[in-house]
Amino acid sequence: MHFPMYFIPLMAGGGAEGGTGGGGLLGFLPFILIFVIIYFLMIRPQAKRQKEQQKMIAELKQGDNVVTIGGIHGTVAGIREQDNTLIVKINEGNKIIVDRSAVNRKTDAS
Repeated sequence: MHFPMYFIPLMAGGGAEGGTGGGGLLGFLPFILIFVIIYFLMIRPQAKRQKEQQKMIAELKQGDNVVTIGGIHGTVAGIREQDNTLIVKINEGNKIIVDRSAVNRKTDAS
Protein backbone atom coordinates (compact mmCIF):
# COMPACT_ATOMS: atom_id res chain seq x y z
CA MET A 1 0.00 0.00 0.00
CA HIS A 2 1.38 3.44 -0.88
CA PHE A 3 1.00 6.38 1.46
CA PRO A 4 2.02 9.93 0.68
CA MET A 5 5.27 10.99 2.37
CA TYR A 6 3.59 13.53 4.64
CA PHE A 7 1.27 10.81 6.04
CA ILE A 8 4.03 8.47 7.28
CA PRO A 9 5.16 10.64 10.26
CA LEU A 10 1.53 10.89 11.40
CA MET A 11 1.26 7.11 11.55
CA ALA A 12 4.54 6.94 13.48
CA GLY A 13 3.19 9.22 16.20
CA GLY A 14 4.88 12.44 15.19
CA GLY A 15 3.27 15.63 13.96
CA ALA A 16 2.88 16.57 10.33
CA GLU A 17 6.20 18.40 10.50
CA GLY A 18 7.91 15.29 11.87
CA GLY A 19 8.95 16.78 15.25
CA THR A 20 8.15 15.42 18.69
CA GLY A 21 6.56 18.72 19.80
CA GLY A 22 6.47 18.50 23.63
CA GLY A 23 3.53 20.37 25.11
CA GLY A 24 5.19 21.22 28.43
CA LEU A 25 2.62 22.49 30.92
CA LEU A 26 -0.01 22.49 28.21
CA GLY A 27 0.27 18.69 28.07
CA PHE A 28 -0.72 18.46 31.74
CA LEU A 29 -3.67 20.83 31.40
CA PRO A 30 -6.29 18.05 30.93
CA PHE A 31 -5.05 16.28 34.08
CA ILE A 32 -5.11 19.51 36.04
CA LEU A 33 -8.65 20.25 34.88
CA ILE A 34 -9.81 16.74 35.78
CA PHE A 35 -8.31 17.08 39.28
CA VAL A 36 -10.02 20.46 39.79
CA ILE A 37 -13.36 19.02 38.70
CA ILE A 38 -12.97 16.00 41.00
CA TYR A 39 -12.04 18.29 43.89
CA PHE A 40 -15.12 20.49 43.54
CA LEU A 41 -17.56 17.66 42.80
CA MET A 42 -16.34 14.97 45.23
CA ILE A 43 -13.64 15.90 47.72
CA ARG A 44 -14.89 19.29 48.90
CA PRO A 45 -18.55 18.24 49.52
CA GLN A 46 -17.41 15.11 51.37
CA ALA A 47 -15.12 17.15 53.63
CA LYS A 48 -17.99 19.54 54.34
CA ARG A 49 -20.34 16.68 55.28
CA GLN A 50 -17.69 15.14 57.52
CA LYS A 51 -17.14 18.47 59.30
CA GLU A 52 -20.91 18.86 59.88
CA GLN A 53 -21.10 15.28 61.22
CA GLN A 54 -18.26 15.91 63.68
CA LYS A 55 -19.91 19.14 64.83
CA MET A 56 -23.24 17.34 65.40
CA ILE A 57 -21.53 14.58 67.40
CA ALA A 58 -19.65 17.11 69.55
CA GLU A 59 -22.88 18.98 70.34
CA LEU A 60 -24.88 15.92 71.48
CA LYS A 61 -26.48 16.39 74.88
CA GLN A 62 -28.69 14.44 77.25
CA GLY A 63 -32.23 14.09 75.93
CA ASP A 64 -31.34 14.20 72.22
CA ASN A 65 -33.03 11.59 70.05
CA VAL A 66 -30.46 9.78 67.91
CA VAL A 67 -30.11 7.01 65.34
CA THR A 68 -26.91 4.98 65.37
CA ILE A 69 -25.05 3.71 62.32
CA GLY A 70 -26.54 0.29 63.06
CA GLY A 71 -30.08 1.71 62.89
CA ILE A 72 -30.86 1.72 66.62
CA HIS A 73 -33.19 4.54 67.65
CA GLY A 74 -32.93 5.92 71.15
CA THR A 75 -32.48 8.87 73.46
CA VAL A 76 -29.20 10.01 74.96
CA ALA A 77 -29.53 9.20 78.66
CA GLY A 78 -25.97 10.11 79.61
CA ILE A 79 -22.56 11.11 78.33
CA ARG A 80 -19.29 9.58 79.50
CA GLU A 81 -16.60 12.07 78.53
CA GLN A 82 -13.64 9.96 79.81
CA ASP A 83 -14.10 7.23 77.17
CA ASN A 84 -16.08 9.33 74.63
CA THR A 85 -19.21 7.18 74.79
CA LEU A 86 -22.93 7.76 75.15
CA ILE A 87 -25.52 5.90 77.18
CA VAL A 88 -28.50 5.51 74.85
CA LYS A 89 -31.91 4.61 76.25
CA ILE A 90 -33.73 2.37 73.79
CA ASN A 91 -36.91 1.92 75.83
CA GLU A 92 -37.88 1.71 79.51
CA GLY A 93 -35.25 -0.30 81.32
CA ASN A 94 -32.98 -0.90 78.31
CA LYS A 95 -29.88 1.19 77.85
CA ILE A 96 -26.81 0.59 75.73
CA ILE A 97 -23.40 2.20 75.60
CA VAL A 98 -22.21 3.36 72.16
CA ASP A 99 -19.26 5.36 70.92
CA ARG A 100 -20.04 8.92 69.94
CA SER A 101 -18.76 8.10 66.45
CA ALA A 102 -21.49 5.46 66.12
CA VAL A 103 -24.21 8.12 66.03
CA ASN A 104 -25.43 8.67 62.49
CA ARG A 105 -27.91 11.51 63.01
CA LYS A 106 -30.21 13.30 65.40
CA THR A 107 -33.97 12.97 65.02
CA ASP A 108 -36.89 15.12 66.15
CA ALA A 109 -39.24 12.34 67.33
CA SER A 110 -38.48 9.59 69.81
